[in-house]
Amino acid sequence: MLAISYPQKNETVLIAGAGDVGIRAARRLVAQGKQVFALRRREVAPDPSIRWLRGDLTRPDTLRGLPQVDAVVFAPTPDARDEAAYRAVFVDGLRYLIDALPAPPSRTVFVSSTAVYGEHAGEWVDEATPTDPPGFNGRVLVEAEDWLASRGVGGISLRLAGLYGPGRTQLLERLREGKVSVPRGRRVFANRIHVDDAAAAIAHLLSLDVHESLYVGVDDTPLPIDELYDYLAGLLGAVPPLDGPPAAGIGNKRMSNARLRATGFKCRWPDARMGYAALL
Repeated sequence: MLAISYPQKNETVLIAGAGDVGIRAARRLVAQGKQVFALRRREVAPDPSIRWLRGDLTRPDTLRGLPQVDAVVFAPTPDARDEAAYRAVFVDGLRYLIDALPAPPSRTVFVSSTAVYGEHAGEWVDEATPTDPPGFNGRVLVEAEDWLASRGVGGISLRLAGLYGPGRTQLLERLREGKVSVPRGRRVFANRIHVDDAAAAIAHLLSLDVHESLYVGVDDTPLPIDELYDYLAGLLGAVPPLDGPPAAGIGNKRMSNARLRATGFKCRWPDARMGYAALL
């Protein structure tokens, strides 16, 4: 895979799909002195540092009049967890957005997912590993990544692992309630990244003069899921999870962020145990 030279400075950035990760990335970019536009379907509490735009990625008629920007961050969330909703946003919505811009952006970061990978029996997985998505979500994301790579818009796909952080506490609640089981002693790995590190990775990729077209966004420490969940249960004063089967449709793998770290990126929370402890 060839590295792409990109000498420009990304002074204007459009965040398409300004949810939790997108807004966190937007605020980082504003702090760097960028002019940031944020596109959402619904109204949001105003942030005077961000220029808010209203539009629906699945409806090209609502995308007229978008500003010309140097870079795009594409980070939407589908309305439903089914293939039609995913395709409408990630495949059709990406095309509609790029076509609606007055000029092609010089860089486009597509927020993808490690769901594009399959079962690897706990072995290391990185950007060179072939995709083999077990579910519709991964298949749709691969299609969108491939389309982006074929366009002259400086495409970068960032495949994020499981997000955690403020507001993402469902796992902790389930542990408190004793509703979690883990595959004990079977070396089934959990791959995580703190939501603030995910946002920082997006901003970092926009700053690179030379970049690859694909990065894995994960922390430095894939952990056996029973080790991570036992640690969290201890922090919560909860009973350790019972033994049970691994989650279906995910695949067992250890994700490597070596390519991302080689660009100079460092996670603030390189180990999910540290990140969860700080969250609690």
